[in-house]
Amino acid sequence: MKYMVLLCDGMADTPNPALGGKTPMECAKKPLIDSLANKAEVGMCRTVASGLKPGSDVANLSVMGYDPKVCYTGRSPLEAASIGIDLKDTDVTLRCNIVTLSDEENYEDKRMVDYCAGDISTAEAQQIIATVEEKLGNDIFRFYSGVSYRHCLVVDNGTTDLGNLTPPHDISGKVIKEHLSKSENAAPLIELMKKSYDILKDHPVNIARRAKGLNEANSIWLWGEGTKPILQNFKEKNGVSGCVVSAVDLLKGIGICAGMETPEVEGATGYIDTNFEGKAKAGIEAFKNGTDLVYFHFEAPDECGHRGEAENKVKSIEYIENRALKPIISYLDSCRDDYRILIMPDHPTPLDIMTHSPEPVPYLIYDSRKELSGVESFTEKNAASTGIFVEHGPDIMEKLLGKK
Repeated sequence: MKYMVLLCDGMADTPNPALGGKTPMECAKKPLIDSLANKAEVGMCRTVASGLKPGSDVANLSVMGYDPKVCYTGRSPLEAASIGIDLKDTDVTLRCNIVTLSDEENYEDKRMVDYCAGDISTAEAQQIIATVEEKLGNDIFRFYSGVSYRHCLVVDNGTTDLGNLTPPHDISGKVIKEHLSKSENAAPLIELMKKSYDILKDHPVNIARRAKGLNEANSIWLWGEGTKPILQNFKEKNGVSGCVVSAVDLLKGIGICAGMETPEVEGATGYIDTNFEGKAKAGIEAFKNGTDLVYFHFEAPDECGHRGEAENKVKSIEYIENRALKPIISYLDSCRDDYRILIMPDHPTPLDIMTHSPEPVPYLIYDSRKELSGVESFTEKNAASTGIFVEHGPDIMEKLLGKK
């Protein structure tokens, strides 16, 4: 038996005027997914438990079968694991975004123009972070480069009591003043952010981006604090070996902490320009090498939701089906082995609010050995209409594995 998860990050949505009052899932041409839904168990799943913030960290941990209320220690420590940072028990990590702020004189009066600095390339970002580490790094603060706009700060003997450190994608277009933590413990971090603007505004990378009319990487933004994670080994927990195929450090970090394979895929960006075919190939290779379960994570729908890109969000779903799912299904069918597939988002990222929301999400579980009476097409409305509901998010993995 082979198992796979097709995790379409942020795919769930609400009806949107730009799409004629439909959701991206309703608009996307996805005949393969819909054909699976017609023969699958289809329902809704609560991936974000009450009292938790609707982040991809919490939601993906749930889908992978881990209870965030028990094991979650923060987002950035998981990303740190992927970057290869060896954390001490006394370290505190923070996500270090590279962002674009507006040019008002006072830092507090600036607006969040772009939470990802124009989807800056990893090569450019490495130069930015190298400069930040050179100018601001010391025995207490250490900066590490990751992928694109996503990087990491490690604070020696730090604290997670930092007040409200707002994710930058939650405040697109807004003045940042009201979204800077007022906690005294966070003051040194806010000071780092302010100093980074002065250091980066005329950085060679930004001079070049300015000349091309691109958004500049003119400030760091710190959030997502946490401490060294401890996750139970995935195979010991579930009795099957696992692999995570993803472009983003967060998912790869979860995989590393859980003892799963995390192959590198050239050209995997986390956006709609990602190497869909390469990610499919990496997962197929894992199956060929004997891995029991492959967790395919596609970030593109989430990124399109954060940017309010309705047409691209629809297109991202279609790309996932045509360029990734089709070759994966073709391989699984050619093996003549039994297989089970879970397809779902981790959380909604509605286009109208351009950030995550905590509502339950649709899921389907298809078993090649049997045909169920499912739904005509895989949409939020159709999934809700079945009345099947998984209240405890981590149970979804046990359902996939046939344990529930």
